[in-house]
Amino acid sequence: MYYEHFGLSQAPFRITPDTQLFYTGGDRGDILAALVHAISAGEGITKVVGEVGSGKTMLCRMLEVSLPETIEIVYLVNPSIAPEHILHAIAFEMGLGAGADENRYEVMKRLQEHLLAKHMNGRQVVVFVEEAQSMPLATLEEIRLLSNLETQKHKLLQVVLFGQPELDANLSAPHVRQIKERITNGFYLSPLGPWEVRDYLEFRLRLAGYRGPGVFAQDAVRAFTRASRGVMRRLNILADKSMLAAYSEG
Repeated sequence: MYYEHFGLSQAPFRITPDTQLFYTGGDRGDILAALVHAISAGEGITKVVGEVGSGKTMLCRMLEVSLPETIEIVYLVNPSIAPEHILHAIAFEMGLGAGADENRYEVMKRLQEHLLAKHMNGRQVVVFVEEAQSMPLATLEEIRLLSNLETQKHKLLQVVLFGQPELDANLSAPHVRQIKERITNGFYLSPLGPWEVRDYLEFRLRLAGYRGPGVFAQDAVRAFTRASRGVMRRLNILADKSMLAAYSEG
């Protein structure tokens, strides 16, 4: 396509998360460092909120490669889990294979024993809940109860909720205030501003092998900023199609 035309060695604006293309601007680098610290310190429940395409999945992937090897990650990618099934789902992801015929108490006991054994061996477990805004509040409450498992000094399980702004609206309901009070860290992935947009585009191009002068004029950057509202996924799409159009026109 346009890669050879611009002297690129790879696609600069893929929308699938690639940790090699992680952009630390727009506070993303600082948020990643804060998340690594919060999880390593065992601070219970953490929340990350951002619009669709703002980089939440990329942060998940970056955490996977940035956290110490002693921390094990459990992914919950299906948010529509009923409260009566969430413990079984977490146990399954931990390799415990909890059967559907086991009651909630039995599964909780097995999880506690498993997490305690991990702790005794110097290991931590963190659960990443993606698309948390779509998770039933009753299911979130079950996760909160699971986060109560602890020794005298340490939490046995960390939880990170990744969600769209609707997650904040859900957590503002009075009957779930106990969940909100357990959230010790909250981060918001802000849209990129005009100068950050230019820096982001240049950053991506340079990593893809571009060595020439600036590709995008200032007017183009302004147009990108307005059309994308500073959301990275939209920027990737706009930049990719613009470069394809420039290539097709020679």
